Amino acid sequence: MSNREKKEYKDNWIDRLFIALFSRKMAKALGTKTRLRGYDGFVDLSKQIMTGRNPQQQQELVEKVLKSLIPPCVVFLIRTFFPPSKWVCEFNATFATILFEWLVGKSEVREVEIVGENGEIRRQKSGVYIHKCRYLEASGCVAMCVNMCKLPTQKFFTEYLRIPLTMTPNFEDFSCEMVFGKSPPPFTSEAVYNQPCLQDTCSQAVVSHPPRPCSKIRVV
Repeated sequence: MSNREKKEYKDNWIDRLFIALFSRKMAKALGTKTRLRGYDGFVDLSKQIMTGRNPQQQQELVEKVLKSLIPPCVVFLIRTFFPPSKWVCEFNATFATILFEWLVGKSEVREVEIVGENGEIRRQKSGVYIHKCRYLEASGCVAMCVNMCKLPTQKFFTEYLRIPLTMTPNFEDFSCEMVFGKSPPPFTSEAVYNQPCLQDTCSQAVVSHPPRPCSKIRVV
């Protein structure tokens, strides 16, 4: 199977439950619904969030959805009693591989290097390697990956839950690396900031030399 061949997923009842929960929260934030069911409906709602909104507005709406999933009292407990220690970051990595398989597909925990505040380097199993992101595969869109997943998720964990998270998508093979405990760098300094649209999957991709960065990930 090539990297661009779509994988067939068979969602179990737990997967369908999470898909329905997230879809319902997204529909409520949008004030609209989707005619599609299951994961297709989830992706369709994501596309609706993008319609008529600039990158910043898209990210803010996703942040609103993410915040609605966790009660404020739980957020308080996380901030107060679970600082981003090695154990907390490793727990989040393990938890992510279990909880978000319905969203991104198969993933595994990996050991990573984290640079501490005083410059010391420590190794910990707080990295998550997503073999082939289901969401990116289904959307085929750089902007959806960045505005609907990477940036709002990083901000949600780093600023809202106060557990640093950096996500690095690979648009060649659709894999992605998540590192809990690592603060995200400025977006403009990342390679993804200059990522062109995906020629094979994006209907709005423009053929140019050199390739132009995707216009929908930059706030004008």
